Amino acid sequence: MSTPFTAESTAAEVVDGIRLPGRRAVVTGATSGIGLETARALAGAGAEVTLAVRDAAAGASAAESITAHTGNKEIHVQLLDLTDQASVASFVAGWSGPLHVLVNNAGVMGLPLTRTREGWETHFATNHYGHFALTTGLQSALAEAGDARVVSVSSSQHRLSPVVFDDIHFEQRAYDPQSAYGQSKTANALFAVEAARRWAGDGIAVNAVMPGVVRTNLMRHVDPEVLARFAESGAPELPWKTTEQGAATSVLVAVSPLLEGVSGRYFEDCNQAEPLTPDNLHGGVADYALDPAQASRLWEVSAEAVGGR
Repeated sequence: MSTPFTAESTAAEVVDGIRLPGRRAVVTGATSGIGLETARALAGAGAEVTLAVRDAAAGASAAESITAHTGNKEIHVQLLDLTDQASVASFVAGWSGPLHVLVNNAGVMGLPLTRTREGWETHFATNHYGHFALTTGLQSALAEAGDARVVSVSSSQHRLSPVVFDDIHFEQRAYDPQSAYGQSKTANALFAVEAARRWAGDGIAVNAVMPGVVRTNLMRHVDPEVLARFAESGAPELPWKTTEQGAATSVLVAVSPLLEGVSGRYFEDCNQAEPLTPDNLHGGVADYALDPAQASRLWEVSAEAVGGR
């Protein structure tokens, strides 16, 4: 699956010519960075956009900025704390009517070992369990839309770890923030695989995306020396992107007619990713992140932990 867009394309370029009046979208983590740019692009195309955020004041500021930039006044703010299952349930209960686009963009990265009240490791709880509960909770609204799309924002860092089912929450093994983040990003890709299979009959397309390497608030917990080494040494195949470029793949997967009927796949640089190989170390998707058996197992584990269907 290829498109005319590239790693250099921006969200505005991807959505150019697409009109979305009457379409309703939710973007998590939409107060800054890639989430804000994703919401801005959808709003610019005429969609009604709900910013699902932890900070009401930051959400209000983001909504004002989007309206000022696009002229779209149908920008709403709703509180959502993905580490708090009660908050997720409240968001779901407060939603009514169809939902055409859900962009699961929010996330945390590089945290020291912390746990939720349930004892879940925070990367996995936020990046996967929170979005799993949100998306399964909104499944009926997505089905009501008839042709809904879900974007599960993963990362090239999924290659750092598969989901370690025997010790997801680092209760026996030594904690490593990179492995914890990588495992959660693998889970985001696996979620797309299984949700696509389960919900195909409801007209819901679910795909995972790798936005690219962008300097955003997501990196605020990462050791500055690690970032400096990456910037100095590394990855000519995976250059830093602007925020507008980072949002492009999410927006493409969310609304482009080019992807009609496409589901259960992993995209990067506005195209379906190639397999991860020894010659393609900084791009591509690992086999274990698209493995149907692993995806099914993860769904069962997640449903047992937080509920879902």
